[in-house]
Amino acid sequence: MNGKAPKPSAIWAAWQFFQGVDSRKLSIPDADLRGKWIIITGGNSGIGRESALQFAKWGANIILGCRPNPPPREPQPDAVVQELQTAAKASGHENTKFEWWECDMSKFSSVEAFGKRWLATDRPLDILANNAGIGGGNKGKSKFTVDGFEMLHQVNFISHVLLTLVLLPSLARAPEPRIICTTSNMQYLGIFDLTNANNRTAAYPNNKLYFQTWLTELQARMSKNDKYDHIVIHGVHPGYTITNIWGDPDRDVFVKVAAVLMHYVGITSQQGSLAIINAATSPEWSLQRSGGGGTFANRIWKAKPMPQAKDLGCRMKVWNFVGEELKLKEKGLLEGLDL
Repeated sequence: MNGKAPKPSAIWAAWQFFQGVDSRKLSIPDADLRGKWIIITGGNSGIGRESALQFAKWGANIILGCRPNPPPREPQPDAVVQELQTAAKASGHENTKFEWWECDMSKFSSVEAFGKRWLATDRPLDILANNAGIGGGNKGKSKFTVDGFEMLHQVNFISHVLLTLVLLPSLARAPEPRIICTTSNMQYLGIFDLTNANNRTAAYPNNKLYFQTWLTELQARMSKNDKYDHIVIHGVHPGYTITNIWGDPDRDVFVKVAAVLMHYVGITSQQGSLAIINAATSPEWSLQRSGGGGTFANRIWKAKPMPQAKDLGCRMKVWNFVGEELKLKEKGLLEGLDL
């Protein structure tokens, strides 16, 4: 466990990365989500919005977790709630409920308040889609949150860890709960060295790698507790998708290059959303049929994550690192997850 992290060859990593450049148009089977409750972070824009629209057509009740003042390039949450209502009614679902609640991933207080607000409803949570994220802005310079963490590290990774653990008791009350995390094939460009987690150095791919590694460890720990052993968690790559996260006017070089490439290999947000929708609803991605969860999907197909995600030593390092950053033990959020 104290040895070096496994490191794939550059050729293998590049090959896996380019497997994500698959722009074929896909479709997936319908699902019956009547009576289900779903939370989607970043649900007012991009693949989050498209996922919500499809879930609404299938009869789900949905809470969108959104930042309160989205930039002009993103739809307003109120407008998206109206879209969901229209889509549901057009599909014959008259009594489903849709709301958006503030969930600013750059503020732990907002994330915790969102989670506690949900717990106060006393409803079981069927599906949690950890989808909110940013590209790279601030012209490549470090930008820190009010909590003192590098912006991308907090928004794309550790705020989702916090939200997931706050909501875990509610997920545990559902019969077949699923947690879907937007991790990405960008993990194959990540470098496993936790000194780079909370800074601007290749922040996007590195934090996607750490997110996939953390969720794999969470699955292993849940499997050892009979309160949580029916919950499944997956990481998904939506495809290289043309969304608003690449439109930040202060984008860094990484995002500028990505935005250019999207015009050649990118897919629509609707097509990108199928990764979330499929992992959240397909029988093939259930706990049993997926092989015990903690897996990774390249769009709708099972794929190999970076080897660090499967390595016990690496998983423990990420688990402990994030636990210390978020003070999870002090907050009582690791109950039932200790080994």
